[in-house]
Amino acid sequence: MHSRRNLEGDTIAVSTTTVVKTFLGSYPHTQALKDGTIEIPGVELELVEVEPVSVGFGAMADRLAFDVAEMAISTYLLARSFDKPITALPVIVFRSFQLGRIYYNVRSGIREPKDLEGRRVGIRMYTQTMPLWSRGVLQHEYGVDLDSINWVTFEGANVRSYTDPPNVERAPVGKKMGQMLLDGDIDAMFGPVTSDSPDIKCLFPNASEIEAAWVKKHGVYPFNHLITIRNDVVERNPGILEQLFAAFKQAKQAYLQRLAGTGPFSAADEDMIRLTSIMGDALPYGIAPNRKAIEMAAQLSYEQHFVPRLYTVEELFRPEVLWLEG
Repeated sequence: MHSRRNLEGDTIAVSTTTVVKTFLGSYPHTQALKDGTIEIPGVELELVEVEPVSVGFGAMADRLAFDVAEMAISTYLLARSFDKPITALPVIVFRSFQLGRIYYNVRSGIREPKDLEGRRVGIRMYTQTMPLWSRGVLQHEYGVDLDSINWVTFEGANVRSYTDPPNVERAPVGKKMGQMLLDGDIDAMFGPVTSDSPDIKCLFPNASEIEAAWVKKHGVYPFNHLITIRNDVVERNPGILEQLFAAFKQAKQAYLQRLAGTGPFSAADEDMIRLTSIMGDALPYGIAPNRKAIEMAAQLSYEQHFVPRLYTVEELFRPEVLWLEG
């Protein structure tokens, strides 16, 4: 706050609060921030709801529609490769390992991961984060040649300047991925399946066991979404990165306190408890506990032709956030 005098000579307070247009999905560990329980001194979050959240990623990465926004790591890497004026906070708000969402049609002859080579495989968009991690497992653990697969997509990248690799094609307008799999128009797909047809099988029926073993081997649990902020907002508001980080940390701690209680627990709570059993800390914020995961996401993005070169952690985050601890 600062003050000024009115025409009568009285001193009146003038707000210096910075209003920050913010896109943020709803999670138990961000609830205290979204409902105003936790306040940020001098900063007011003007919350904007977007469904599905992936639409918000493109709005921020491509058109800078928000001041602060949740964003998929693959979209952030794409945006940085096209010099979009945004930076990121090491606040990871969503993690998911989804090997159990790779399905195939048994009539295709697929029985194991290597059989995906030379096949037509459906994904929502080529640069989606979930397939980024799953393809990394296929390549590095099962020796699958990803470039030999014909990827069939249903959306373009969140950064419209990006051009898909030559082995990526767009599905016909109006087609649904699940139905294409059932009809044999594609051989496999990454994503949820609603069909109970005996022809549709999960490639990794024991996905949770494989995922836990992978995390133990690599020390990395895949992450999907982090927090981004426009550069001009940072430049106009020195210290806002540290303020936002502290607020997200407070909201997380409030949630973890509740999880330490006796419940009742929601499905999201149960999933967080399961992640904790795998990771120890299911919500690590800061660079140090996430460095390996960030480096792996950057490596996989380079290998899978999302970005033209391998980015370092120091290139992706500003110096003032490198030592923040969550």
